[in-house]
Amino acid sequence: MGEQTQPHHHLLPESSTTTLPPVIDTPSPPPLPPTQNPTPSKLPFRPKKIRKLSAAPKNPKDESPESTTTITTTTSDTTTTTTATDNKNKVVIQKVIRVLPRVTARALSCKGEVEVALRHLSSVDSNLDRLIKLHKRPAFDSFQPPFLALSKSILYQQLAYKAGTSIYTRFVSLCGGEACVLPEAVLSFTPNQLRQIGISARKSSYLHDLANKYRNGILSDSSIVNMDDKSLFTMLTMVKGIGPWSVHMFMIFSLHRPDVLPVGDVGIRKGVQLLYGLEDLPRPSQMENLCEKWRPYRSVASWYMWRFAEAQGASAAAALVPVDATPLQQLQQEPKPQPQPSFPQQQIIDPATNIANYGGFIPHMC
Repeated sequence: MGEQTQPHHHLLPESSTTTLPPVIDTPSPPPLPPTQNPTPSKLPFRPKKIRKLSAAPKNPKDESPESTTTITTTTSDTTTTTTATDNKNKVVIQKVIRVLPRVTARALSCKGEVEVALRHLSSVDSNLDRLIKLHKRPAFDSFQPPFLALSKSILYQQLAYKAGTSIYTRFVSLCGGEACVLPEAVLSFTPNQLRQIGISARKSSYLHDLANKYRNGILSDSSIVNMDDKSLFTMLTMVKGIGPWSVHMFMIFSLHRPDVLPVGDVGIRKGVQLLYGLEDLPRPSQMENLCEKWRPYRSVASWYMWRFAEAQGASAAAALVPVDATPLQQLQQEPKPQPQPSFPQQQIIDPATNIANYGGFIPHMC
């Protein structure tokens, strides 16, 4: 046989089989978290619910069909009542609102306005109603030009009635009559000329200051008549020699303003003290609250306070004080010596009796 030959491996085609390394079992990776869904149902947890403890459902659609709401309005006695009832929860809410009628006042010189004022005051204050029945009604029917009335108030300051009347008469004569008491005429007189008829240098300066404000256009008769009460008070108290009390008297008895309350007037404060049986004379700061119910006719009520103060609580108080009055009120009924009223220095002349003080416009009895 022939020679055996060794196999030549390099002549054989390479095998297509590839030897791989041994496979090692490894744990599978964790699954990816699911995609977040914005919807509330896919949230990982639910929000904690909060229980509402309201007595009634907030949404009207959720209200119980048994719940009722009743609103009652009564205009005759000016009372409005609102009642809400929930039969299911047994909740009853009641609110009572007092609605005061709005009263618009006119000048007291207007026809029939005083009667309207008296009816209003009688309806809001039973004490004042008895006082109104005790006295005759006032009348506000006279008028003088504002400049003349203000000049007259300056001349009468701190003077007795007789002395004031004498000086005023000479002043009117110097001007040529009441119709000629004008700013131009007053400015034409020197302080020496005015002093010759009894007008002091101080009052001469007051008259000239008033006349100058007229000449400069700050004041005029028409503007004074048309101003509201607050503006008028501010403007007139800018005049030298004219204070709050003088302005209040001018507004009531010359312009016939219906709702003026001279809180600093001693006579009115005394009348209020007697009317309500107060132990002490009310302070000016208390007068506004005590007399608030008299709006918008506090001027008329003030007139009656002067009348009541004149009586000094003797016979007038006897008609007003009830049988079961307090000891203090009973004491006011007893006759007692009549002391001189302690009016302020500028108030020596009683505004309710001094007819000439403001040019004849102090109200008189009808």
